Amino acid sequence: MTFNVLWLQSGGCGGCSMSLLCADTADFPALLKNSGIHLLWHPSLSLENQQDLLGILQDCLSGCTRLDALCIEGAVLRGPYHSGRFHLLAGTDVSMMRWIEQLAKVATHVLAVGSCAAWGGISASGCNPTDACGLQFEDEQIGGLLGRDFCAQGGMPVVNIAGCPTHPGWVLDTLMLLAADQFGALNLDPLGRPRFYADQLVHHGCPRNEYYEYKASAAQPTDLGCLMENMGCKGTQAHADCNTRLWNGDGSCLRGGFACINCTAPGFQSPGHAFHLTAKLAGIPVGLPTDMPKAWFVALASLSKSATPKRVKVNSRSDHVVLPPASRNMRQR
Repeated sequence: MTFNVLWLQSGGCGGCSMSLLCADTADFPALLKNSGIHLLWHPSLSLENQQDLLGILQDCLSGCTRLDALCIEGAVLRGPYHSGRFHLLAGTDVSMMRWIEQLAKVATHVLAVGSCAAWGGISASGCNPTDACGLQFEDEQIGGLLGRDFCAQGGMPVVNIAGCPTHPGWVLDTLMLLAADQFGALNLDPLGRPRFYADQLVHHGCPRNEYYEYKASAAQPTDLGCLMENMGCKGTQAHADCNTRLWNGDGSCLRGGFACINCTAPGFQSPGHAFHLTAKLAGIPVGLPTDMPKAWFVALASLSKSATPKRVKVNSRSDHVVLPPASRNMRQR
């Protein structure tokens, strides 16, 4: 039996669809087919025209076509005055908000693809004139469009495949696990994110971990040192496997020289400070690792800095390796 997936794009940039096309495969359609996944419609990948899409939507609503997974990309635009008419589905006089509400009632599973669909994300930042929100969250507050108590026909709340954009592997792994009936509520973290990536930290596998361990910090973006103390990096708090499941098989934000901004978390778009700077209180970063007491971290950081090798200290404030590791004869004598 095929697993029918309908993908609709609401208020967003399309970045999650662009990311999906970078999936680690030479034959994307074959990957879906071999996993038993049938893509009913996708705004960028499908050949069907607008009238064909409307027929697909009506068939899903009537039950003629089984809707196994409703994937929504982008925030839901509820304005003005909760009418949703800031975003009408082309060819209809019905808002995307209303289509989502109706389709969610008949879907076996509902997936929020990306942080905009999950929490509102960038689309809901600032004064939010469009009244954008996520499917079941509005930033940290549960509720969103579908409400706190929403559960899809399969018994699960909205699956929040958060990220800005989300990793193609997170999307495909979730769909393949659902298609194989190997994914349930216990596989979601408290924010509804799939635990196979949300139980990891971006810090795991970070190429700058040696600098982090010695608290040898970068002072400017081009430095090799740890970006947490001064440059806004939140990798020790961000739930994702970006540095162990590389993007395009080769990179990540940190491997590209950019700090982690914790884009899988609600509220990441409005941190209250510039993304490239670390918020501090009395000279100590506010965003310390979440799973250890702050007093311990401060004490260990002080000890680590006092033990920093010269090589690490010098290289951390340079844009290239100035002092390579020393070569020694390690044979036992």
